[in-house]
Amino acid sequence: MPDVVDRLVDAMNAHDLDAVLRCYRPDAVLVGPEMESADPEEIASYYVQMWQGFPDLHFTLWEKLADGDSVAMELLATGTNTGPYLVVGGDVLEATGHIVHTRCSWFCTVADGLVASHRAYYDQLQIYAQLGLRLPLSFDAS
Repeated sequence: MPDVVDRLVDAMNAHDLDAVLRCYRPDAVLVGPEMESADPEEIASYYVQMWQGFPDLHFTLWEKLADGDSVAMELLATGTNTGPYLVVGGDVLEATGHIVHTRCSWFCTVADGLVASHRAYYDQLQIYAQLGLRLPLSFDAS
């Protein structure tokens, strides 16, 4: 079972950007609901933004399944929004002080002992609701 994903979770929980980046191949791709990062600088920026918005962000690993170089994980992300948080559309949400708990699914492909592809899925609406945001609804009557 590739242990680089365990190191990645540990580095993310330690908010150690250098250790996080050492888990990824130089040509790695990180894809999430709001972005796709295809180089180390973009990946670093994504993590810095998350940690600024949620300085106590912590992932609890619930389940990990591996088959060869493919790893699937289910995690719980918990954090308090005490800093600016970049939301979809490029707007920055000022700190709300709200605690967020959301389930995440990660799918990683490992090559040469490093993460080559990391796809992260979570429910953005659940996060926004816990932060006290309400999205405008619009319906096309045609």
